[in-house]
Amino acid sequence: MKNNFYSVKSWSICMSSAFLLSSCIFGGSGRPDSNNPGKASTVTGLEYNVEEEGFQVSEYSGQPIGPNLIFIEGGRTTLGSSEEDVLNYRDNVERTVTVASFYMDETEVTNINWLEYEYYIRKDSDELYWKNNLPDTTVWARDLAFNDPYVSQYYRYPGFRFFPVVGVNWRQAVNYCSWRTTVVNFQLATEAGFFEDNGDGGGQDTFAEGDEAPTSVQGNSARVPIETGIVLPDFRLPTEAEWEYAAQALIGTQYLDEQQTHQRLYPWDGHTLRNPYGKSLGYMLANYKRGRGDYAGIAGKLNDGSMITDYVYNYPPNDYGLYNMAGNVNEWVQDVYRPLSFEYMDDLNPVRLDGTLDEEEGYDPTYNLIGNEKPYGSLEEAIAAGIPQSMYSEDSPPTKRMRVFKGGSWQDVAYWLSPGTRRAIFEDSSTAAIGFRCAMIHAGSNY
Repeated sequence: MKNNFYSVKSWSICMSSAFLLSSCIFGGSGRPDSNNPGKASTVTGLEYNVEEEGFQVSEYSGQPIGPNLIFIEGGRTTLGSSEEDVLNYRDNVERTVTVASFYMDETEVTNINWLEYEYYIRKDSDELYWKNNLPDTTVWARDLAFNDPYVSQYYRYPGFRFFPVVGVNWRQAVNYCSWRTTVVNFQLATEAGFFEDNGDGGGQDTFAEGDEAPTSVQGNSARVPIETGIVLPDFRLPTEAEWEYAAQALIGTQYLDEQQTHQRLYPWDGHTLRNPYGKSLGYMLANYKRGRGDYAGIAGKLNDGSMITDYVYNYPPNDYGLYNMAGNVNEWVQDVYRPLSFEYMDDLNPVRLDGTLDEEEGYDPTYNLIGNEKPYGSLEEAIAAGIPQSMYSEDSPPTKRMRVFKGGSWQDVAYWLSPGTRRAIFEDSSTAAIGFRCAMIHAGSNY
């Protein structure tokens, strides 16, 4: 009996020691996870990172936060317009969906951001690609208005550096997102020691001495595998659902167990467009057109102070910390425009992209002009026309599609400031009232 007692006691001590050891290795639960996978496989017993030929498991402590990005915690929401449908479009009827967490730019992409982009693509790309990705400054021109100073100065004059870039079409915005992904990930990889920075900003730099090139590196196009946890997922345009969810910013409006106290007509509380609090009492909360011929108010007391676009930090952010989710400029989103999108999308991370559920000729008046013939005979012709390379296929070259934009702008009345309202124009079109911001998935997460 005594021997049995000591055997049980010894076994208990051994198990306790093993648990404490595993807790030290894996954390409080004693189980492996993404941040603490352990030294060996739980199913084969083979050790990780023993030799170069063995299975390599990189250190990981979570997705890096990219520059200018704000974390948007996902959840359930009611998408759609709660405003009176004054145009009787009925193209965004309310419905309940869930949007997964993601990241979104704190501000709209600015002139200085696009000038930086222009500088590098002019160095690294052919002249045709560079010219096809310049903003169209003539969007400011009007036959019956003297907007010549904006045509010549808005994009390049230093005083407009942190105003939103305009005159950018949907295709150009997609190209920018792709370029930003390359540059930001290259910078992260360089800081991690994967590359030697040659200082040209073009992503053609070499691997640091002694480092082995990842298998994904082909020629001069160096790319660090996403398995390393060093680089970020792609920058991209937000989906319409993500954009609308982020604009609503319905956080801090709950009580008890997931009970929402109210919806929002605009990205802030209340039904008015003026600040109801403190020293800013009575001042406009967004840059919009207040009425016919009234863009800013009266001299000596300019209320919204913005006759055209404005400094991207000039109005109060919403509860997620995002600036100008109403007014200043409308913003491109990923989605193809379909009037009945609300009927035919999933209720988890909904989006409408190309060629789903309907025929192009029903929506695109240019389709019948193209017929079954390829509108662009080669990738080079497509790129010259401003088509993002990722959209081109030899078998199915892209047609011109209507893309959704949201948010209202400096030249729009208050109706369009409501997150649920939506409009669309052709993806190769640009105006002085449409800009964009980038988004990114929250990788490695189930919420």
